[in-house]
Amino acid sequence: MSRIKVKFPNEKSLFETSIPIRIGDVNYGGHVGNDSILSIVHESRVQMLKKFDYSEMDAAGVGLIMADVAIAYKGESFYGDVLNVTMYAEEFTSVSFDLLYDISTTRNGETISIAHAKTGMVCFDYDNRKVTAMPEQLKSVLKGV
Repeated sequence: MSRIKVKFPNEKSLFETSIPIRIGDVNYGGHVGNDSILSIVHESRVQMLKKFDYSEMDAAGVGLIMADVAIAYKGESFYGDVLNVTMYAEEFTSVSFDLLYDISTTRNGETISIAHAKTGMVCFDYDNRKVTAMPEQLKSVLKGV
C-alpha cells in the first residue's frame, strides 16, 4: 500500500493560524487523535474563510462542501502544544479546488511536523442540492490575486 503524500506549492501561503490543543483532543494513546486532527483542519478552513468575510455556506455567493480528505500523519502532538497551520489552495476547476494544510508545532525551539492534509472542496448550491460554478471572486481570493 502506498502512503499518502501531500506536496505543498512553492508559492506564498494563503493563510496561517495557530490552534492550541485541548485536553479533549487527546485520545487514550496519550496523543492527539486522528479525529481531532480532522477537526483542526476544519477549524483552520473556517478561520481562513472568515478572514475573507466568507463562510462555508456563503463563499462569494456559493456554499462549499468537502468532497474528500487525505491526512498523512507525521508526528505526535500532545496536550499543551499549539499547532501552527499553514494553508495553500491549488488544483482549481470550474467547480472545485483543493486546500492543503501543513500542520506543525514548536517544542524546545524545534519545529516538529505533525500532519499534512488535503481537502477537496466543491462549490455547492445548498438550496438546490447540486454542484455549482465557482465564482471568479472566490477563485481570485484563493489564488491570492
